[in-house]
Amino acid sequence: MSSVDTQLEELKAEITAELPADISVSDVTYEGPELVIYTRDPKRFAQNGDLVRDLAGKLRKRITVRPDPAALSPPDQARDRILEVIPEEAGVTDLDFHEDTGEVVIEAEKPGMVIGRHGATLREITQEVGWTPEVVRTPPIESSTVSNVRNFLKQERDDRRQILERVGRQIHREELADEQWVRITTLGCCREVGRASFILSTAETRILIDCGDKPGSDDVPYLQVPEALGAGANSLDAVVLTHAHLDHSALVPLLYKYGYDGPIYTTEPTRDLMGLLQLDYLDVAAKEGRTPPYESEMVREAIKHTIPIEYGDVTDIAPDVKLTFHNAGHILGSAVSHFHIGDGLYNVAFSGDIHYEDTRLFNGAVNDFPRVETLVLESTYGGRDDYQTDQEDSERELLDVINETYDRGGKVVIPAFAVGRSQELMLVLEEAMRTGKIPSMPVHLDGMIWEATAIHTTYPEYLRDDLRDRIFHEDENPFLADEFNHIDGGDDERQDVADGDQAIILSTSGMVTGGPIMSWLEHIGPDPDSRLVFVGYQAQGTLGRRIQNGWDEIPIGGDRVGRSETLKLEMDVETVDGFSGHADRQGLENFVKTMNPRPEKILCVHGDERSVQDLSSGLYHDYHLRTFAPKNLETFRFL
Repeated sequence: MSSVDTQLEELKAEITAELPADISVSDVTYEGPELVIYTRDPKRFAQNGDLVRDLAGKLRKRITVRPDPAALSPPDQARDRILEVIPEEAGVTDLDFHEDTGEVVIEAEKPGMVIGRHGATLREITQEVGWTPEVVRTPPIESSTVSNVRNFLKQERDDRRQILERVGRQIHREELADEQWVRITTLGCCREVGRASFILSTAETRILIDCGDKPGSDDVPYLQVPEALGAGANSLDAVVLTHAHLDHSALVPLLYKYGYDGPIYTTEPTRDLMGLLQLDYLDVAAKEGRTPPYESEMVREAIKHTIPIEYGDVTDIAPDVKLTFHNAGHILGSAVSHFHIGDGLYNVAFSGDIHYEDTRLFNGAVNDFPRVETLVLESTYGGRDDYQTDQEDSERELLDVINETYDRGGKVVIPAFAVGRSQELMLVLEEAMRTGKIPSMPVHLDGMIWEATAIHTTYPEYLRDDLRDRIFHEDENPFLADEFNHIDGGDDERQDVADGDQAIILSTSGMVTGGPIMSWLEHIGPDPDSRLVFVGYQAQGTLGRRIQNGWDEIPIGGDRVGRSETLKLEMDVETVDGFSGHADRQGLENFVKTMNPRPEKILCVHGDERSVQDLSSGLYHDYHLRTFAPKNLETFRFL
């Protein structure tokens, strides 16, 4: 018998001893980080809401209770009874019964009403029918991504359970290493923006954090070094994804092409956005005549291996590593990733990309941890002069630009990231039109912006408190304003907009590296009454940065590279700071300054050379911390 089997037998005996005599335990198993208890008495479990919580506290594990098939009401009977228990105003749109696990997935417009106060309605459902309810939100805006991901995971339930059981045994295996040490190896995004990737390793475990591309470049992370995949893809225990932007997520599916078969830990919205952005990444590569690094099948493999974690849940991901995600304030589902290593041995936090102050979309980044000895900190705006305009001033400046352009009969074209900045701008524009600060006019959303917005409305619990309340309680979802128009007719529709009256266009890509923004520049670029407005970071080497720096002739057609055909831009070009999803220099300093306790060491990464060195130097002088501005392929040992 393996050590994991022995452990499960011991846990089963301990659980049986803790439970009342009239509650049976037929089996205990691991599924990923969770301990799953099978019982013929699910209704008794449901009658006492404290049982599972007390067990989880005593065993220090995440626990799921599942009924034996013999304890279940037939699905037809259960369906009727469940609908009687749930209030009608919850808006149940689907019930899906899974007899293999005894779970019923309830899709509803208002999941909170299905859950009930402190889970009371869920417990009542189990008491009545035996089934274990799982609740998901019906997207207020129909999302093909959310629908496709949910349907795919439903089809792959058997495979997924096998994956989770294998991962669970891996997590809870016996520790074999005699030594104790902690190391970080930098595989990308050091003294540069893009291709974020790190290895966190202990004597027992190897974890990859992020695996992204580099905008405007073919450079990829140094995955083939011995610390990463050089020892074989399955030498990795886990992949942790901080958020879905392609400079962090684009190459995650490549790991499965190389033979990785393990878990990806991320938040639920990041999982969905990851799939959306990666499939678009493949689509753009094909349209531009480039050979994509992996097939769409690998994106599905990545989604199938994803284990979603909510903010604040402490989760075992290896025998000696616990992971906790916290809101990073950057984009939907973005997470500061905190690793607790060993039994109080060492703590490392990776900021991912952060925004420290509240924005219209998100609460500011969390920096409150029990302990952090080392912080790996993004430095995108870490330069000594990288102070962004106050958000209110930025909004006022943008509205002034829109009003001036409107008065002269032009159009405002804004290259925007589909995820994050577009939704932030939508909120600004919706309020400005509703309150009369700018005239009401069409706001055309091109590229993936509409689909990304639909995913935002599926997960309002990840949005800023007051915005979530508007979507939840007040039936005034700002993303559904009449002015927003989804461009889905391609170039003919764009030509109609270009020939029409004043309008605002939000279009991907945010750094003008391809996508529909190129078509908008062809249609509207020659119009001197119109304006191109940059509101987000333009990385070095991108066409966006070149236009921002004064280029007024740009390559057009085909793959945009090596073509003699150019377009003269007659439209004015403006940059409005303050809408970035990244903290500026002050925000980064405040993130560190208000940490309690402060880390002993900080690695400044994800910024160009000047930015990381300025921030590293500033934090060292102001707060007397040991700081580093590492290069790619450096390894730091902390114990």
